[in-house]
Amino acid sequence: MPTATDPSLNRRKLRLALKAARDKQGLTQRDAADGLEWSLSKVIRIEAGTVSLSVTDLQAMLRLYEVTDGGVVKELEQAARGSKGQSWWSDYNDVIAPPFAQYLGYENAADSIRTYHPTLIPGLLQTTDYMTAFFRASPPSTPRARNVDLRTARQERVFSEDGPAVNVIVDESALRRLVGGTGTMRGQLTHIKQLAAEGKIGLRVLPLSAGAHASLEDSFLLLGFHDDEDVLYVAGPGGVLTNRDNREMVAHYQECFEDLTDKALNPEASAAFIDDLLDQMNRS
Repeated sequence: MPTATDPSLNRRKLRLALKAARDKQGLTQRDAADGLEWSLSKVIRIEAGTVSLSVTDLQAMLRLYEVTDGGVVKELEQAARGSKGQSWWSDYNDVIAPPFAQYLGYENAADSIRTYHPTLIPGLLQTTDYMTAFFRASPPSTPRARNVDLRTARQERVFSEDGPAVNVIVDESALRRLVGGTGTMRGQLTHIKQLAAEGKIGLRVLPLSAGAHASLEDSFLLLGFHDDEDVLYVAGPGGVLTNRDNREMVAHYQECFEDLTDKALNPEASAAFIDDLLDQMNRS
């Protein structure tokens, strides 16, 4: 997990600790709101990790939840002070939709990432040339350079030395689609192969021969945490969604990823598949 003291990490620390303390007292969020004389939405936002928390409000919650351990209180007060301020992606708020901003807050604290896209190279693996070609096909009003910069900054954080473990299933259709032309795709395939060879990703290729499966219309990411349940980000015909609380939906995509893993080539065969594609491109 990243060691940077991003405010989103402190908000997440507070979220986990305060929810656990409330549960220990057998209180609902409504009980907590009534006991603190706050709105229910304020408690919900704090436990979702989407807002900062003042030390005064934290102390009120700790009194209600009967948290008296001095070391714990001091640690949480420090987290509350660090929960204020802007996260690294705030510089890109002009090109980030709220569901994706929420997702980035979770990704910033994740220990693992599992991802699949049915038609494109997943964003975490895209080269700058591939991104540029992709965004060039977007409407003229799209801030293309800003989107490329955001995606590149995200990659740098995920693939930092203390970043999360990343496992990716890449669809054969994405590997064969000539986004940006043969030269761009040659560089893209080489980049994927290098990421796998360096151990930065676990790579599996899903061949077209795998046939129909439950994720043909949706791309998704599953974020894993050593101290929390998975978070889902899904994009498809119905739009995009970041979800942590609908456990049935999260479980569905967990099953999808396992099913895709079973259908995909193993890592060695996946590397050989990409080598074959590169040979074909080099001969063309």
